[in-house]
Amino acid sequence: MGKIAFVFSGQGAQKAGMGKAFYEANETVKTLFDSAEALREGTLKQCFEGTAEELKETQNTQPCLYLADLAAASAVSEAGITPDGVAGFSLGEIPALAFAGACSHLDGFQLAMKRGEVMAKAAAEHPAHMLAVMKLENEKIEEICKQFRQVYPVNYNAPGQLVVAGAKEEMDDFNKAIREAGGRGMPVAVGGGFHSPFMDEASKEFAEVAKNFELKQPEILVYSNYTTEPYGENVLELMRNQINHSLRWQESIERMAADGFDTFIEVGVGDTLKKLIKRILPDARVYSVSNMEEVQKVKEELGC
Repeated sequence: MGKIAFVFSGQGAQKAGMGKAFYEANETVKTLFDSAEALREGTLKQCFEGTAEELKETQNTQPCLYLADLAAASAVSEAGITPDGVAGFSLGEIPALAFAGACSHLDGFQLAMKRGEVMAKAAAEHPAHMLAVMKLENEKIEEICKQFRQVYPVNYNAPGQLVVAGAKEEMDDFNKAIREAGGRGMPVAVGGGFHSPFMDEASKEFAEVAKNFELKQPEILVYSNYTTEPYGENVLELMRNQINHSLRWQESIERMAADGFDTFIEVGVGDTLKKLIKRILPDARVYSVSNMEEVQKVKEELGC
């Protein structure tokens, strides 16, 4: 067997009940959640009982999903499965960094809070939607984006799937152009035009706050969405640039495979990353973990 990676779920995966199974079964997770609740009252209720509309709001999604991701990673790690490296999809890169020792778990939670706040603010100031485009080559989608004033290719997720962010008033016409070209668009359940110039001010505001936290080079490899390469000492720079630049998930996973990773465990909520990775690396072993039963199943299958 090659190297094992944990991959941390991103925004759009959120749902009521996330992290609850780990909270009830794992003392480390319970302590983390309770400490987070003390910093941000109402977080537990949002994680465990939040409505879809409430959880879609970026300022709520990001801190809640951060906890759910880190809870799953902690449970898998305590079960005896040790990753050789990690990656996180968009927001998931924050819990990935915290898990890897780039910051404390509670500092990571506060960074996720701030990231959600500034991105929600930018989204309110620049109304935009995100659309997952399928059935077209990336080059064709990029070509269509250039026909519009404020539509950008942002998430290079997997073969045959590229997410775009566009100004609200342009997206109907963009979607029509995609259909006319033979593609299909699906709305993404997020509250703004992330990883695009719409987030320039959010990137600046986040960096101003983040510089007050102790950030250091991760203790294990963390692959950056922005560069597709492992983080070094430039943690703040990469965290900042990830907010308003394209997310290159497919390239990141391909880079990990080239570095010897062949087993990927999605930690957090759902199995979106598991599906994407199977499309990128059909021969890889890929699992998803959202509860204790799934932790035990992966442990047995890996012989840990």
